[in-house]
Amino acid sequence: MESGAEIKLKVRGRPFTKGNGGRKPGARNHATLVAAALLEGEATELIKKAIELAKDGNVAMLKMFLGPILPRERLIQIELPNPTASDHDPVETMARIITAVTEGKISPSEGAAVASLFECYRRTVEVAQLVQRIEELEAAVAKASPA
Repeated sequence: MESGAEIKLKVRGRPFTKGNGGRKPGARNHATLVAAALLEGEATELIKKAIELAKDGNVAMLKMFLGPILPRERLIQIELPNPTASDHDPVETMARIITAVTEGKISPSEGAAVASLFECYRRTVEVAQLVQRIEELEAAVAKASPA
């Protein structure tokens, strides 16, 4: 780099003209102001109408009212082999998860979440077993080597 060379920073978006800092923090845009003006005095009536629609089974209105209240995830139950058993077969566990998804007992995203949890558990067990084996080998080497 040459001495005295200027470094140009890229400006994202259209830069404001000098002296124009843009909209002040907290200021609302034009569309929001227009909507607020149109709804002024009508909010109570509109909320009552939205509640009526929700009670009549309008799914969008039900989601709007119940979305913040209801849990986003559901609890699922599927039969999986005991992962702590000595004869545990990881292939069988994954097969059962995939079967539950293909039979529609759980959604694909739920199946992926369960498979991810299982894989994390499997790796944790594998690392713990490797650490134990290394410690046993180190102890055996320490006994065998002359002091």
